[in-house]
Amino acid sequence: MSLGETLKKVRQQRGWTQQRVATGLCSQSLLSAIEHDRYRPNAQLFMALCRRLAISLDQVSLAQGVTASPTAAVNRHLEQLCNRHEYAALRADLLAPATVAQVLTAAQTQAYYYYLGVAEFQVDPSLTAAGDHLRLAVNLGRRCQPLTTMTRLSWAAFAVVTQRQGRPQAAKRALMQATTGIERAAYEKNLNIVFYLAALMTCDQPATATHWLQRGIAFATQHDTHYLLANDYYLLAQLAARQSDPAGQRDAWQKSQFLTDLFHEKVYRSTGLSEF
Repeated sequence: MSLGETLKKVRQQRGWTQQRVATGLCSQSLLSAIEHDRYRPNAQLFMALCRRLAISLDQVSLAQGVTASPTAAVNRHLEQLCNRHEYAALRADLLAPATVAQVLTAAQTQAYYYYLGVAEFQVDPSLTAAGDHLRLAVNLGRRCQPLTTMTRLSWAAFAVVTQRQGRPQAAKRALMQATTGIERAAYEKNLNIVFYLAALMTCDQPATATHWLQRGIAFATQHDTHYLLANDYYLLAQLAARQSDPAGQRDAWQKSQFLTDLFHEKVYRSTGLSEF
């Protein structure tokens, strides 16, 4: 069932008119065009319509008629902003009317919602938008086997958000989705991020978080890459301090500093570890 058909079916089941659903969101004529699949809503309007009609995000396949905002461009620039932890700029770029490129494919749309969810997580303490956008990113990859790197990233980021929302069981399920079989997956450097996010999610259990970081460091070393290692060791130093391990803290800190100086990797120091 297409997006338009889903919206129309739910609206009619509720006995609501198009005008009632559209009020404050869009014109009645625009909603009619969406319901008849003559117009594809952007991300903001799509989310608003789903909330108004209480449609679960699991009910809708984004590949069936939803485009990312025409202002968004999922490209190397967005990845660079994310890697440099410039989340306010990342969010602004994703939402800025001046952005030229249009995201059309399912893969591009999934990447768009992943980056938007990550940016929202960092700049919006309510976590509502972050959770919604990351769930959309997850849903786009549900049917793809084996899991793509972007789907694993989306699951891992969703795990962090649900943990912060006080939903530990949902977080554990999401993390399992992100990490199952990861060592056997075709290697891409962004898989290193999954281990880092797993550590962030489990920071209230320092031994578990340390295990995830050590596993991530071994994974990166096995594939002969330094990507994210400075951040891994920085977080490892923080965890060692929490476990009253000054020798471990000093060793991890020195390695983080060495890698930062050598490869000029920016270390994200606002890990939120103090919140746990």
